[in-house]
Amino acid sequence: MTAPAALRLLGTAMDVYKQVFVAGATAPLLSSPQPVRNSGFDRDVVVEAVEQVALDVVALTLRAPDGGVLPVWRPGAHLELFLPSGRQRRYSLCGNPRDRFRYRIAVRLIPGGDGGSREVHETLRAGSVLRIRGPRNAFGFVEAPSYLFIAGGIGITPILPMVRAAGPRGRLLYLGSSRDRMPFLDELPGAEVRPDDEFGPPDLAELLKSAEPGAAVYVCGPPGMLAAAQRLAFDSNPTGSLHVERFAPAPVEGGREFDLTLARTGRTVRVGATETALAAIQRVDPRVPYSCRQGFCGSCETRVLAGAVEHRDRVPKALARPDRIRPCVSRAAGDALVLDC
Repeated sequence: MTAPAALRLLGTAMDVYKQVFVAGATAPLLSSPQPVRNSGFDRDVVVEAVEQVALDVVALTLRAPDGGVLPVWRPGAHLELFLPSGRQRRYSLCGNPRDRFRYRIAVRLIPGGDGGSREVHETLRAGSVLRIRGPRNAFGFVEAPSYLFIAGGIGITPILPMVRAAGPRGRLLYLGSSRDRMPFLDELPGAEVRPDDEFGPPDLAELLKSAEPGAAVYVCGPPGMLAAAQRLAFDSNPTGSLHVERFAPAPVEGGREFDLTLARTGRTVRVGATETALAAIQRVDPRVPYSCRQGFCGSCETRVLAGAVEHRDRVPKALARPDRIRPCVSRAAGDALVLDC
């Protein structure tokens, strides 16, 4: 079949698809809207308190508007915040899981960022109402004979509840540029605090070697720290396990450009080699649902109508479905994809 004929055939198929699944009378039954997958996770909360916990770091205490109980969570869980501007940001829970009436998160001000942290610092006050999604957990606290926790700066937030849960089986190495920039020091009397201005830059290889055999090693901090931990951990602790938490999606590596067609509108966008498919979709549909942007939660998962997928998500291969894609990380294996969105 020639290329023009193939394009005409694809166009005809898309017209039929839109009539049946998008515009037709049976569309609500055959193709329900994507946001349904997030039902039950969203709720309103009130900011109960805003506290300065380090230089350029504030902690927010959140409660239900009626003062009632909040959903349970385990160490490592996070919330999605929908800020008044419409920005959506992810923050780790760093309070007490046994307190069913309050959540606590901490936010570092990033002067050169895209405005989310500045909005939190400058506009949120006690009494502010926010929409949240979660809690969800992609940094689960596993059972282990011992634990080594390595936190860098604001990376202490998901690790703080883990340290408490581990008790005497856990050891915390808390790194940062200086003590005044390291939040929650007063809540960690047993931590080994190693700011750079006192100890010099950390030797992560040596720190990882201090883990006991079979220990679960948890690392959260700047991207360079995470990359080094993933590179060095197995050599340092071959009988243990490594768990890392990112606050932002990893950069796209080894990607190539492809065309992405959104069947419900018929629009086609070009996905750049260093761009995620989700980011490309957001250029034409800012309402597309998403959460983690790292391939684990499934909020953005979408049906594939045509084309092959290069799966980069965290779904085990045995459970992966070839007709689904998580566009926050996965890409086209060829030159084009057609998605049900």
